[in-house]
Amino acid sequence: MNYSVEKPHECLHPYDVEYIINPNQDKIRKLALEHSPNVIVSKYDNLNKITRNKARKANWTYIIDEVENKDKYSSNLIDSIKAAELYEIQKSYIEGKGTLVEIQGYIGLGKKAVAIQFLFTLDAANLAGMQQVLLFPREDVEDEKQLSEPFKPALRLVFTAECPAPGMDGEQAMIVDLENYTTYVIGADYFGESKKGALRMLNDILYSSGGLVLHAGAKLVKVDGEMFSMTIMGLSGTGKTTTTFSKQGELTQPIQDDMVTLWPGGEISITENGCFAKTFGLSLENEPVIYKGTVNSDAWVENVYQDTSREFDFFKEVLSPQEVDDYKDVLLFTFGNEDNINSYINGDVKAENVIDRDGVPKDGWDFLVWTQNGRSIIPMHAVEDAADLHRIPTVKYMGILNRDEGRDAAVPGIVKFVSPEQAAGYFMLGETSKTSAAGKERGKTRSPFTQPFFPRRMELQADRFKELVATMPGVSTWLMNTGFIGGDAKDVSEGNALKVKIRHSSAMLEALIGNKIKWKLDPDFGYYIVDVDAPENSELVRLVPREILNPICYYEKSKRMGEYRQWVIDLNHARREFLESYRISKNIIDSVVKG
Repeated sequence: MNYSVEKPHECLHPYDVEYIINPNQDKIRKLALEHSPNVIVSKYDNLNKITRNKARKANWTYIIDEVENKDKYSSNLIDSIKAAELYEIQKSYIEGKGTLVEIQGYIGLGKKAVAIQFLFTLDAANLAGMQQVLLFPREDVEDEKQLSEPFKPALRLVFTAECPAPGMDGEQAMIVDLENYTTYVIGADYFGESKKGALRMLNDILYSSGGLVLHAGAKLVKVDGEMFSMTIMGLSGTGKTTTTFSKQGELTQPIQDDMVTLWPGGEISITENGCFAKTFGLSLENEPVIYKGTVNSDAWVENVYQDTSREFDFFKEVLSPQEVDDYKDVLLFTFGNEDNINSYINGDVKAENVIDRDGVPKDGWDFLVWTQNGRSIIPMHAVEDAADLHRIPTVKYMGILNRDEGRDAAVPGIVKFVSPEQAAGYFMLGETSKTSAAGKERGKTRSPFTQPFFPRRMELQADRFKELVATMPGVSTWLMNTGFIGGDAKDVSEGNALKVKIRHSSAMLEALIGNKIKWKLDPDFGYYIVDVDAPENSELVRLVPREILNPICYYEKSKRMGEYRQWVIDLNHARREFLESYRISKNIIDSVVKG
């Protein structure tokens, strides 16, 4: 048996079931409360789903093709025979349940918008509600004639949260059919698999049209009367959304918080009608726009801790025995280790005995530490001062975030690239430290263009970026460290490291776009860094510690220059090895790696 299906626009309803087509949000809320496990109502009357998966499962994502074609893709492959088996298992499950929630809409607005159909079983009704928030409805894109005709999706995603995938890791599988632009999510219950499943297919279809989808937030900024767009790339947890919503210049208006598409001439097209924000550490004081959006009754929430009064606790980490008891049914469903849960509730085991210095629990004790990867899905109408999505200026500034952390955290607070080749190289590196979204994994990581969702060969992004930036005279490219200098959070508390705070990042961006920085070449890496001794930078140095702007100052003061010099050697070697593994052109590699 081989996998073979029709394209989405050729067969709108491929399953023999009842379709609940485009229900409103009130109807979806009722369905979610009735059919989706572990959905609870918050104090703010929005719905909060506690999931088994706490992040996307990239290793459980497979593109349909034969193994001999592996070099064409960035993901794992699954052959058509195995794909057919899983397709039939999911189809039988769907038709056995008898009902699908169908959400029709568009990714983006205008001529570059892409039509997509989502199909959810009732156990994933909460995901239908979340996804509907982020889509643009047909009325925003289609004319009267199109609206009178059957919907014609270019993309389709089918989601069955409680259907296992026998024989697959974790009994879950995300199967990606790029030929027919259909993705099947089997057994996962995390919203990121829906959102990113759609955007993965969008990456492919828009790349074939000459664009490049960036895993980036975007905002409109006005400086000296000039309006322009700024894009901010970053992996999960680097501060992409926070930076997107920070205010600079005479006016700042958020455009998108997660993905935009870059086109010739610096044009960008949008993807979503709302925001998908991380909630850990969220406060009204530090991130007022995201906070207010998250507590809006129209928002959806995922994996945020609620106390017994149903109030959100965005800072929750280790649970007390009483808190574990309060959440026992939820924790049994999501983690399943009843013996350990009871041992902790009864006081037989203490948290400090099963959690290490970094806050990572031993296997079997994950339930003790509430995930830091909580999320909110905020409709654009709940985002204060959002930009007019029909009138977006061209891009003038393009940046990337690196949340550096650890003893070898020495990336400067802000860096300006000297050439398009150097920018392409650093965007291709996509460096950061792994965050809470990575689960128990820690340490440095690299992800080309911070883009785990680009399905084809990753180096294609660097080539396309060079093509596009050649059509964008005057664009400025930069990198910002949103993490630490010389250590981690625990080191900061002990006085042995520095934290790059939100106010520091905002001040550095303000100086960048105001053209108020006197730069100098970094001798070790060949990019521009802030000249902390220049009188022209005195105001920036007042707002941001000089050790953050030029970390060598910190390592000199701390008498750790030996560590710094070794870091330079090791980093150059690792960067060259990484870029060469993707067959990146020599001029790009030479612009990044010195020596």
